[in-house]
Amino acid sequence: MSKTASTGDDLRQRIIEDPDVILDDREVMRALFEANGSALGGNVVDLRGLALERLEERLDRLEDTHRSVIAAAYENLAGTNQVHRAVLRLLEPADFPAFLEDLGGEVAEILRVDCIRLVLESVQNDGAEALARLDGVIAVVGRGFVDGYLTQGRRAPVRPVVLRQIQPQDDSVYGRNSDWIRSEACLRLDLGPGRLPGMLALGSEDPHQFKPTQGTDLLGFFGGVFERVMRRWLG
Repeated sequence: MSKTASTGDDLRQRIIEDPDVILDDREVMRALFEANGSALGGNVVDLRGLALERLEERLDRLEDTHRSVIAAAYENLAGTNQVHRAVLRLLEPADFPAFLEDLGGEVAEILRVDCIRLVLESVQNDGAEALARLDGVIAVVGRGFVDGYLTQGRRAPVRPVVLRQIQPQDDSVYGRNSDWIRSEACLRLDLGPGRLPGMLALGSEDPHQFKPTQGTDLLGFFGGVFERVMRRWLG
């Protein structure tokens, strides 16, 4: 028996023993179908070949969807862990100045934003302006500013979380950082009965970090925790 015949017999025996080796290999199956199509001749429509092509296209789409779902799941998990770490950091400071320092420092780093500003409405000089000068995290604005900023002056419901690309027209929120802020997440804060609303503004130099099409659940949770912590500090 020749060496070629022996090799063919060995291959045949392996296929009989384990046909999945062939069936699971897309390139081998395509080669077999193409060889079969050539044997049929050019005037014969190979329905099996067409069916195989369509099945391959469906498989490719399913694989793309599978990869997208896995990527989204990992991204959501990473975002959840990120927000949880930021919340734990909010709860650590023992006094308000340390809280503000952490807000503009480690909390901003954990959330991977370039700037965080706590916007407080005020109708009189009640000490908030002094705090703003001291820490650089607080921005003091007039009454009604927060809702107007969130809606950009439009007659629309005020949402608790607003994500958008932006190029600030003034320094009322981000101060000297306004020139390079290109996207932001704004969290409206309910500071309790008898108090004017506030806002937490997360600014980024990356114009694609915050967009209206992104989900807001995690930031909504973070904003809810933050406003409760603020109520504790306000007494």
